[in-house]
Amino acid sequence: MPNYQLVLASTSPYRKQLLNKLALPFITLSPQCDETPLEHETPLALVERLAKGKAESCPTDKPSLVIGSDQVCVIDGEIIGKPLNKQNAIKQLSSQSSKSIQFYTGLALHNTETGETDVKVDTFSVHFRSLSQQQIERYVDKEQPYYCAGSFKSEGLGIALFERLEGKDPNTLVGLPLIDLVDMLEKQGMHVL
Repeated sequence: MPNYQLVLASTSPYRKQLLNKLALPFITLSPQCDETPLEHETPLALVERLAKGKAESCPTDKPSLVIGSDQVCVIDGEIIGKPLNKQNAIKQLSSQSSKSIQFYTGLALHNTETGETDVKVDTFSVHFRSLSQQQIERYVDKEQPYYCAGSFKSEGLGIALFERLEGKDPNTLVGLPLIDLVDMLEKQGMHVL
C-alpha cells in the first residue's frame, strides 16, 4: 500500500485548524472548482458535488488522499450565502432569530492512486435564541462574521446566539466533519490513532 500524502483542498484557515486536531501531517492546495449552484440543485446535492469537485481538482505529484469539503446554510428551505458586509450580516441574523437553521457539510476523500472518491454529507441544526436588534448589532460589530455562512462564528462569540445545537459532530458546523473523515481515512489505511 502506498504511503499517502494527505492534502486539504481548501484555503480556509478554519478547516486547516480543524484538520490539525487529528495530528497528521498534511499540505493545503487551492481547489479549482466552480461553486455556482446548478438550477434546481438541492442543498444536499450541491455540497456533495462541490466537496467531490474540490477533492478531485487538486493534482499532486505523489500518491495522495485529498480532502474536499463544502458547506451550505439553509433557512426556511433557502440556501443562505456569506453576508460579505455588515448590513447583510445583520439582516441574516435578524431573519434567524428564534428559528432553526440547517447546515449541510459535504466531505470527500479522493485517492489519487485509485481514482476513487468517497463522499458523505453530514447535517447539523442550529436553534437560535430570540435576539434583539441591539444584540445582533453588537455581535456583528464584535466578530464581523462577513465571510461565514449564516453570519456567525460558532467557534467564537457566536455560541451566545444559540439556544441549542444538534448534530453528531460539532466540527461539522465549522466546516469539516472529523468523525466521518477519521472513518474515511481508516478505510484507506491511514490511521489517526
